[in-house]
Amino acid sequence: MKKRIKKAVIPAAGLGTRFLPATKAMPKEMLPIVDKPTIQYIVEEAVHSGIEDIIIVTGRSKRAIEDHFDKNYELEINLMERAKTELYEIVEGLTNLVEIHYIRQKEALGLGHAIWCARKFIGNEPFAVLLGDMVIDSKVPCLRQMMDIYQQKQTSIIAVEAMDWNEVDKYGVIDGVPVGERLDLIHNLVEKPKSNAPSNLAIIGRYILEPRIFDILAQTKPGVGGEIQLTDALQILAQEEELLAYRYEGTLYDVGSKLGFLRATIEFAMKNEELSRDFGLYLAQMNNRYFVNNWKLPV
Repeated sequence: MKKRIKKAVIPAAGLGTRFLPATKAMPKEMLPIVDKPTIQYIVEEAVHSGIEDIIIVTGRSKRAIEDHFDKNYELEINLMERAKTELYEIVEGLTNLVEIHYIRQKEALGLGHAIWCARKFIGNEPFAVLLGDMVIDSKVPCLRQMMDIYQQKQTSIIAVEAMDWNEVDKYGVIDGVPVGERLDLIHNLVEKPKSNAPSNLAIIGRYILEPRIFDILAQTKPGVGGEIQLTDALQILAQEEELLAYRYEGTLYDVGSKLGFLRATIEFAMKNEELSRDFGLYLAQMNNRYFVNNWKLPV
């Protein structure tokens, strides 16, 4: 019988230092893109892909994430009394999206350790991992695309994207050979290569993994940054069994960076029916101001 992907892990224990001081008291995953916190886009991708249970790995000062997906009776009653039916349905719907569970990563020991913390929830079955700072806009959810491939291949899969060579040192990258349409067999992985990157195919925060990864993570020593790196564990997994890279279809927004976050905000606002017209006019006016005042864009 073919195995199915029913559970997903969303690591959300990072400190978000790139967005200080905004993230001093607010989880970076709760920073809004237009009118939704970033993590809601990630949860919705999982739900629309067919995931039945999600575990979010949190850390200190992350209680706002749990509150966001929890019931808020006072708010719901207030909205109903004021006949704010549409807003009520949005708020009430958050609690019924999917079964969400939480576990705390007690020490900031890296992505690999955060995933290892979810081992008891996952058990002995394949599962998905979605990183909270990578938002992907696509007709078919990225994870759904990967789950369809998994149904055929029944082996671990990593989503990748071809990046500019000047950007590869910000990501884990793969070394592999094509084995099908949009698929590569991975031979090697390197975390944030400073030089001689084996390719420009960057790992972009979507994974389908076999449970064997937990045993490997338990033995993985701290790597780059003194943290337990998932990439190091995947390197071992690739030597033991088939590990595939999938070049997904969609648009990636790296909202863990300020530029990526701003880009996502602008482009999602332009896709919003309520905002697109007026916001588009505003952007056009801003563009004209640059030319009228002979402002120069920074190099």
